[in-house]
Amino acid sequence: MSGLPHSPHALVTGGGRGIGRAIAAALVGAGATVTIIGRNATVLDEAVSAGAAHFAAAADVANETALKTAIAEAHARKPIDILIANAGSAESAPFAKSDSALFARMMDVNFMGVVHGIHGVLPGMKDRPYGRIVVIASTAGLKGYAYVSAYAAAKHAAIGLVRSLALELAGSSMTVNAVCPGFTDTDLVAGSIDNIMKKTGRSREQAIAELAKHNPQGRLIAPEEVADAVLWLCGQGASAITGQAIAVAGGEI
Repeated sequence: MSGLPHSPHALVTGGGRGIGRAIAAALVGAGATVTIIGRNATVLDEAVSAGAAHFAAAADVANETALKTAIAEAHARKPIDILIANAGSAESAPFAKSDSALFARMMDVNFMGVVHGIHGVLPGMKDRPYGRIVVIASTAGLKGYAYVSAYAAAKHAAIGLVRSLALELAGSSMTVNAVCPGFTDTDLVAGSIDNIMKKTGRSREQAIAELAKHNPQGRLIAPEEVADAVLWLCGQGASAITGQAIAVAGGEI
């Protein structure tokens, strides 16, 4: 009873690259039918061609109508059992320079994108014998970091949603959890590395070390390590695990 039930349908937002693609590929390997959603159709199609997913749909998670349409089409193809709300975006700036538009962008993608995704899958998932919602948050949802106040606020909000919704759905067959990676070797973190290099004049190796120092293991997390945690939460053996925010961060949290 530890693995996935027979051929569930998993939906992964932000599934074309980075952590999302690693999760999608892990779910495919475990026997799931996987649909990925993202903004870049070319990247999504390449992931499908490489075998990391079965189907793809282009939609921005911050656009409620577009996301719900993509979810409805995926559900019509095969009822959805698993939602991995992974799509996210990060911008850094001192708080004094973080205007309301920056806060709105971070909330729209990192929090409201999760809300829209759950609203899209919940009606069809509620009546099924098995359901899993996993939100990919961040260690920034469990602690603060300087210069990313808007991003951290949005990730804290996502974890608050997970904890509350898990209690609402505790009497059902569904579980709701968050996985909180530390700095992970992805395109998103590559952008942070470029930003450090530009602002400080440090080398790429020095910029990577600046991020890796947060991890007591002294390294960046691999996307596949995050995917392994997600796969466990999606398994039938994790049916008693709900409302949790699990750090994958080398001991940082």
